[in-house]
Amino acid sequence: MISVSINGTVHQFDTAISIAALIEQMQLGNKRIALERNGEIVPRGQFTQQMLADGDKLEVVVAVGGG
Repeated sequence: MISVSINGTVHQFDTAISIAALIEQMQLGNKRIALERNGEIVPRGQFTQQMLADGDKLEVVVAVGGG
């Protein structure tokens, strides 16, 4: 089991999960988001390759339009 902090809230997963799978699980797949992992921005093109590890800290920001 791994524990990952997402926007300050701890979530637990039974097995390793990719960032892409997490985004789908959070129902953010069709949204414009920025994701920071342990203080570094993760490019969208790397979401499928990067697996979350125990203790990771993520910040997920959803872009909203408007003026």
